[in-house]
Amino acid sequence: MHIPPFDNKNEPIVEPNNALVPLNYFNIVKLKAGESFDYDVAGYETCIVPATGTIDVGVGEFQAEALGGRGEDVWDGEPEGVYVPTGAKAGISAASDCEVFVAGAKFDDVLKPFAVRKDELDLVQYGSDDTKTHRKIKHILGQKQKDQVGRLLVSELYTVGQGGWSGFPSHKHDTDRLPDETRHDETYNFRFRPNYGSGVQMLQREDNKPGDAYHIMDGSTICLDKGYHPCAVLPGYEMYYFTILGGLSQRSLVQYFQPTHAEQLHTIPGIMDMVAKFK
Repeated sequence: MHIPPFDNKNEPIVEPNNALVPLNYFNIVKLKAGESFDYDVAGYETCIVPATGTIDVGVGEFQAEALGGRGEDVWDGEPEGVYVPTGAKAGISAASDCEVFVAGAKFDDVLKPFAVRKDELDLVQYGSDDTKTHRKIKHILGQKQKDQVGRLLVSELYTVGQGGWSGFPSHKHDTDRLPDETRHDETYNFRFRPNYGSGVQMLQREDNKPGDAYHIMDGSTICLDKGYHPCAVLPGYEMYYFTILGGLSQRSLVQYFQPTHAEQLHTIPGIMDMVAKFK
């Protein structure tokens, strides 16, 4: 499902127990310097990631100051985040004008809050210009945090260069059938540079059957519940998407690659390193 860009007025874009992606939660919070925002989400662990600007975050006695610091857009610096335990009340205070992503996954147990700073990111770069799949991934809640988080994976994905494909070879993760696949609901929020750029999100429910395609723009949100889902950016533009994955039975993601295109796994440099990092 495609949710076109709109002013959500700091209300959840993907609410708890969403009909399509019940394992996910997503909000965008926009604040002016000096403003604050509090939230708690029963039944969901969350992660606060400033897209732009600098914030202070409080979760009970835990405090994380001067989080973020990016300027005009998501290309202007590295991400940082704060993990918020299930149901905990979190407070966000804006040290500057800011836009803040709040990602969540359904999880019952209550863990401990912590911050992820720039030097604690898990970075992956794979693909190539020749295969039009060159991509960089910045895991905020990734493999390094696997023992501190329940079911939530949070990453930022960038196309390297202008134009090209992401999420290819086509894969899905909609059914728990280990060791071949896990059920992970997924939510994206896209950005483009320049911001009038755009792209396409494909969604093919079954191998070799016609699927759907959505025209994605700066600020588009995509919710993925089932099917193979590569995406592409127009030539001449760079693409970013904030990625939320919530697992049904485990945190580690097991992707099932579309049989028709599975041989492409052998043509894209470093792709198995990418697969191994979603844990």
